[in-house]
Amino acid sequence: MNVKRGEIYYADLSPVVGSEQGGLRPVLIVQNDVGNRYSPTVIAAAITSRMSKNKLPTHIDVRCSVGGEAGLACDSVILLEQVRTIDKKRLKERIGRLDDGMMSRVNEALSVSFGLGVQDTAYSVPPIVTA
Repeated sequence: MNVKRGEIYYADLSPVVGSEQGGLRPVLIVQNDVGNRYSPTVIAAAITSRMSKNKLPTHIDVRCSVGGEAGLACDSVILLEQVRTIDKKRLKERIGRLDDGMMSRVNEALSVSFGLGVQDTAYSVPPIVTA
């Protein structure tokens, strides 16, 4: 399976625990293409069609359009706080891909999710102080 970063696939994310996104749903591949080529797993972010989700800095809205590259049937939200490693066997059909502009927004949301280069103290973890 030739999986590329930025592609959207249907994936079976069950079973799940607690608040994890599950079931057969679209996912965005966020792993780099070297990992995608050589690893039996991929890193993916869940996508939901529930537009009423709380808007977080880790959420990216994707609008559907007839014949749109993303391939989503309806307006959706990429949940960059719901990132997980899955086996490629969980991937079903490829449904589309995001353009470079959308992937730039995804990269920003991933930076927030993983705390990479974030200057806002609201996302900072206080330092550990030892006696």
